[in-house]
Amino acid sequence: MLPVWRMALQKVKAEIPKEQLPLLGIGAAFSFLSMMFNVPLPGGTTGHAVGGTLLAVLFGPSAACLAITVALFIQAVFFGDGGILAFGANCFNMAFVLPFTGYFVYEQIKKRVSSERGEYLAIAIGSYIGINAAAFCAAVEFGIQPIFFHNAAGQAIYCPYTLSISIPAMMIGHLTLFGLAEVVFTTAIYGYLKKTSAGFFLEHKGKGRFSLYGLLTVLVLATPIGLLADGTAWGEWAPEEIAKVAHNGTNLGYIPSGLANGSSFEALFPDYTVGTLPDLFGYILSAMIGTALLIIIFKVLSSFVKDKVNYGKASGGV
Repeated sequence: MLPVWRMALQKVKAEIPKEQLPLLGIGAAFSFLSMMFNVPLPGGTTGHAVGGTLLAVLFGPSAACLAITVALFIQAVFFGDGGILAFGANCFNMAFVLPFTGYFVYEQIKKRVSSERGEYLAIAIGSYIGINAAAFCAAVEFGIQPIFFHNAAGQAIYCPYTLSISIPAMMIGHLTLFGLAEVVFTTAIYGYLKKTSAGFFLEHKGKGRFSLYGLLTVLVLATPIGLLADGTAWGEWAPEEIAKVAHNGTNLGYIPSGLANGSSFEALFPDYTVGTLPDLFGYILSAMIGTALLIIIFKVLSSFVKDKVNYGKASGGV
């Protein structure tokens, strides 16, 4: 991801005006909150939207890459979601593959269907293909682990499932419910912004701000819906869970040594819990903390950026 981040930083510095950077923090908050809305899948697994194509269309794919990267960082460090050691892989899938693929598809369709309906069709298809491309990359990353990392007895040290299992397991959910969740989230937020804050992101710097923060408030208060999804996302099992994971009716039966004896990181608010607060209030408070942190981070970053005399046109925008 290092060369990707370097390229993205250069593009954002050249294309995004200083006063737009705090809005990129709000975009990152959209992504952060979308990942808190877990969607259940029959069989006990869960998934979520990311909003990568949405941010790519609003700000350009390079800016989307940075926004999602920071959102994933906040998730991992403060809430223990996603993991520290998996941070690079998560960013590759969700902050690079997703927004760049989704935006490429969006642009190709929009060029050929120039109507407003075509625009919504483009962002819907782009978001669907984008998140499935990211899921496929994750499936490959899971599936190659037992090939390269196993002990003398042939037991996997990390993920125990090969490509023949990881690809169907990841893709069935994303080609159906999780892909649909990405489409619904992306088109709904995009449509809302078009109606309430048209041109806000790149032109009218104050117009629509109340509607934007109102939308963030609604999303924050609605995040406990994600608690209704009972289960663990495929591949995100805790060590004590993985031995009981069944495939074709048979439990794995052992804990891979790399997971049993791996490093441990204690987040401040593990799994979006806050002290002894009930889960519902802890989830809402976690959403507020994450959202506030993202807005503050990008506000601070904007203070280090010099004003541009001639603004370059960003890669995307409402």
